[in-house]
Amino acid sequence: MNAAKDFPRPGRPDGKASGETNDRARASMLRVDQAGEFGATRIYAGQLAVMGDRHPDARLIAGMAAQEERHRKTFDAMIVQRGVRPTMLTPFWNVAGFALGAVTAAIGPRAAMACTAAIETEIDLHYAEQLKQLGQDDPELSAAIADFQADEVEHRDAALAHGAEQAPAYPLLSGAIRLGCRAAIALSKRI
Repeated sequence: MNAAKDFPRPGRPDGKASGETNDRARASMLRVDQAGEFGATRIYAGQLAVMGDRHPDARLIAGMAAQEERHRKTFDAMIVQRGVRPTMLTPFWNVAGFALGAVTAAIGPRAAMACTAAIETEIDLHYAEQLKQLGQDDPELSAAIADFQADEVEHRDAALAHGAEQAPAYPLLSGAIRLGCRAAIALSKRI
């Protein structure tokens, strides 16, 4: 009798070892990732709505938005293929994402970059944890997450290079956005 197989363990309610995921866990990952990429597209839409296409940072933001749209479309297709229920919070993320983008852009371009840096920092950590949990269980999902994680790190680094840390009250702004991002992840996994 193998205790790890027969009895659930704290932190692993299904009793699976780290790196083994079940269908429910993978569905939750896909749901939250699709929601996050949708939210990212809305944040960039809000930023561009305020900054316009003539601002010096608009091309950078539009490029990041295009990558996020590619990510979202990939996760949209995977949700359909796998029959995963998307989050019911999509209407909220639609408005909240756009508002966050618009407000940070209204504060200034450095605040918009601080928003990107904060969110992409959390998403890098989130994707790293998912890759660890997935192990070799789902090569298709793992490949998508690894590919998109690399883009998110590029977005964070570009935002930092474009003055994110010079935003007004950067530590407070970044901390609040990162906390909100973690809350959005937790909620979208379940709802």
